[in-house]
Amino acid sequence: MARRGKLDMRLAAGSGAVLVLLAAMAVDTKVVKIGSAEDVQAGIFSAASYGKAQFPKVQSAIESRAVDAATLAAALAKDQAAAEAQYGVPAPAGPEYSIKFTGKVGKQDFGVYDVAIPGVPETIHVSVQTGPAINGTDLRDAAGLIKFGDFSNQIDYQNASSALNNEMKQEVLSRLDASDLTGKMISVVGAFGLSDPAEWVVTPVKLTVQ
Repeated sequence: MARRGKLDMRLAAGSGAVLVLLAAMAVDTKVVKIGSAEDVQAGIFSAASYGKAQFPKVQSAIESRAVDAATLAAALAKDQAAAEAQYGVPAPAGPEYSIKFTGKVGKQDFGVYDVAIPGVPETIHVSVQTGPAINGTDLRDAAGLIKFGDFSNQIDYQNASSALNNEMKQEVLSRLDASDLTGKMISVVGAFGLSDPAEWVVTPVKLTVQ
């Protein structure tokens, strides 16, 4: 009986130690929300979760920065460096601009529609991506919120761009019939990279058909 009593005491002591350890682990454990900044910094990257969490922030930032397309065209024609300083966001491939406009849709080429915008010279070819393929890093770079240093590696940085493009397709483009927009008036808020001053390929964050 004495031996059993000692065994019971040892088991109780061991159970107590386990409980203390579990309690200490709980105190030291931080809950990280998938897609949050802490999630990315921890090296845990889910493209789908990232896009869902970050696209509303990117959409809001681009919308708040968006300048009228005619205003931007005039500013760039007058002084490109000054226009970049006032309206642009530095990016790896060149400055990114957030714009808004209403214009008449022209022909399309694999889901990229030409748009004629009042006040924008015909020498500037403006087009809008409507899918199914959305290319480029405009959404990632134009908002001014996302930096390479936020990610563990180059692959995650690239995947973040694709995640934002995919979420935009789900939240914006899936809600309209983009199969034949030619001849229609559309209103757009979006972003583009100025690699060629005469070629603006806009990735939308908002697009409505009038």
